[in-house]
Amino acid sequence: MTSQPPTAPRCVALIGPYLSGKTTLFESLLYVTGAVHRKGSVKDGTTVGDSAPEARARQMSIELSAATTEYLGNEWTILDCPGSIEFVQEAKNVCMAVDAAVVVCEPVSERALTVAPILKFLDRNKIPHMLFINKMDMAHERVRDVMQAFQAISDRPLVLRQVPIQESDTITGYVDLVSERAYHYRPGEASDLIPIPDSIKDIEQEARTEMLESLADFDDTLLEELLEDVVPSKEEIYGNLTKDLRGDLIVSVFLGAAEHDHGTRRLLKALRHEVPSHEETCKRMGVEAGAGPLVGVFKTYHAPHTGKLSLARVWAGEVSDGMTLAGERVSGLFRLMGANQTKLSKAGAGEVVALGRMEKTHTGDVLTPSARNDVEFPSVEKFTPVYSAAVSVEKHSDEVKLMGALNRLIEEDRSLSVEQNPDTHELLLWGQGEIHLRIALDRLQSKYNLAANMQPPQVPYKETIRKSTSQHGRYKRQTGGHGQFGDVHLDIKPLPRGSGFDFSSKIVGGAVPKQYIPAVGTGVREYMVRGPLGFPVVDIAVTLTDGQYHSVDSSELAFKMAARIAMTEGLPSCAPVLLEPIFQVAISAPNEFTAKLQRLISGRRGQILGFGPKEGWSGWDELSAHFPQSEMRDLIVELRSLTLGVGTFDWSFDHLQELTGRLADQVIAGRKEEAEAS
Repeated sequence: MTSQPPTAPRCVALIGPYLSGKTTLFESLLYVTGAVHRKGSVKDGTTVGDSAPEARARQMSIELSAATTEYLGNEWTILDCPGSIEFVQEAKNVCMAVDAAVVVCEPVSERALTVAPILKFLDRNKIPHMLFINKMDMAHERVRDVMQAFQAISDRPLVLRQVPIQESDTITGYVDLVSERAYHYRPGEASDLIPIPDSIKDIEQEARTEMLESLADFDDTLLEELLEDVVPSKEEIYGNLTKDLRGDLIVSVFLGAAEHDHGTRRLLKALRHEVPSHEETCKRMGVEAGAGPLVGVFKTYHAPHTGKLSLARVWAGEVSDGMTLAGERVSGLFRLMGANQTKLSKAGAGEVVALGRMEKTHTGDVLTPSARNDVEFPSVEKFTPVYSAAVSVEKHSDEVKLMGALNRLIEEDRSLSVEQNPDTHELLLWGQGEIHLRIALDRLQSKYNLAANMQPPQVPYKETIRKSTSQHGRYKRQTGGHGQFGDVHLDIKPLPRGSGFDFSSKIVGGAVPKQYIPAVGTGVREYMVRGPLGFPVVDIAVTLTDGQYHSVDSSELAFKMAARIAMTEGLPSCAPVLLEPIFQVAISAPNEFTAKLQRLISGRRGQILGFGPKEGWSGWDELSAHFPQSEMRDLIVELRSLTLGVGTFDWSFDHLQELTGRLADQVIAGRKEEAEAS
């Protein structure tokens, strides 16, 4: 390798599917670089990352873990991203702040599809990335077959950099295809240099030729050399690999078993020499590297004892403790090693630091000394929520604290959101799946001492009428003093679906004084909150046609009550019918699952509107359908189960549709039981 590696601090993300071993690789990288003297274990809950009790209880990453280390004189920040599809928003936010990503995966062809959305995202945003095929000590397939499976879902050519050396059924080392050196693994230590075994020489030569041919697609000089049977120098090959990776033209593929530190040192050497510099990343993102200070926030933490921390990359200039950014004072500057913090006085371009107590700063903000900031970075759109639950606290006295705590959780995790449903009056927490929401509730308990429950949200059914009627309503009360008297005649008729509500008056001659007519409309609206079936009434027109009043006893209250009486007596005779909300849903998944998805839709009373290739996604289909809202509660759970976890959907409310028969009877009976119980 002739070129010197960049000297400024660099940053790399570990990203990949759940159970691919990212956190184990994270721990191995920190151990090999000397950042920790003893490797932690996910099983034992002793890793640098995943320090939250919710993560250790489930033995899974649920949020970003950051650690800064040094390797051969270069400073690196390694960001371990959660792998579960329910936390993918966090992982993608992180990738917008790094110089490169290492995609960690398993040597299993059938699971290659689980990496497809990650590779698509990295390619779309032109983020340089490598592939680290982990758990090679447990591989049961040929590397060639695994490579073919991953190449099928990658838009960029995969360039294999190593071939494994296998003795019996055990992988004992590897051959580096550029240097043509063979190494024998030693657990926990650097590998031994050995001669290339005769049994693998043909395989090594074939793989090396394929690597050079892939590189020649992007370099005319190398192509001419290959055509003329000229053997390119190692320096030239390394130069092409570096240039092509930094340009996001290729994806270098490395092999290893992080649990035993196999392949970790080789990966580190490739990162050191081939990952773009901080300046190159600035150029890719459209940032002026010479300006400053310029800081991009990509993660927010609310720590129980230290308060709010904003994890950020210093893109330009220098940031120091106590300086003012975007109108706020930096109250503490820290370097992270998992949950541990080291206080700093300043940090320069390329470094990743945590800014203390920046209360007005949010994930995605770009900070400069100016209170007004016009700098914009590429960002990740907030994901469509696909799962919801009604949230309530166990103690009535905690209700005031609940919203504040939920808002802090949302600050930490942008894929969460909360709404007060106007129809059911429930507080709904939205996210990416059941585990996602359960972890959010666990955090309410551990961070804010709020015990909360969640239950399936109510479906906001409505009702309407099919027939018209005319109804008389009279309210008359006599007490010791003035009485109450109101008398109305109402015409009630159905309106087309989606029309809402219309109230009008045809009073002539003062049968009902003008000042009382609005009260009639108010009485009608108050009744419509709960119709004869027990649900809000929509799509009707009510007209005041006649009435009577008393010069002394009539009042707004009397006419409002008269209107309610007329509605209460009239609507049951108008053939009331239940309406259920129907959503427009677009489901995306690899086309090998399309037939299963069609059965999924029909099995949930869905109506398929059409399907076809998903734009920009080779081998994927998008199905459009109408779904009853009541059938969408756990749709994402079944969809992921059918599609190796990669299927997803977007949705929006479309219309209300009549629901009759047994299902309608069950819904109405359930509402009646609720009313009686309350």
